[in-house]
Amino acid sequence: MAADLIHVGFDNYLTLDRVLAVASPASAPMKRTIQRAKEMHRSIDLTSGRRTKAVVVMHEDWVSLIAITPETFAGRVAALRAAASGSAS
Repeated sequence: MAADLIHVGFDNYLTLDRVLAVASPASAPMKRTIQRAKEMHRSIDLTSGRRTKAVVVMHEDWVSLIAITPETFAGRVAALRAAASGSAS
């Protein structure tokens, strides 16, 4: 079973089978989620010092901070799935 990896910038990748949600970091609930994950040592900062544009909530309460927008992330997922379905036929 091969894992689908999504490029999230700066030579960083996330595996799709662990992603539960992708959201903007601007809302108060997401800010609390980020803070809670940092306190529990369950956050991964993949921004390379850039501004966090999306928060990826992952399996087992892990949170990844990425420097691409949720729309860009969704577009990359769609492109990967389109390529996978095209190669399957």
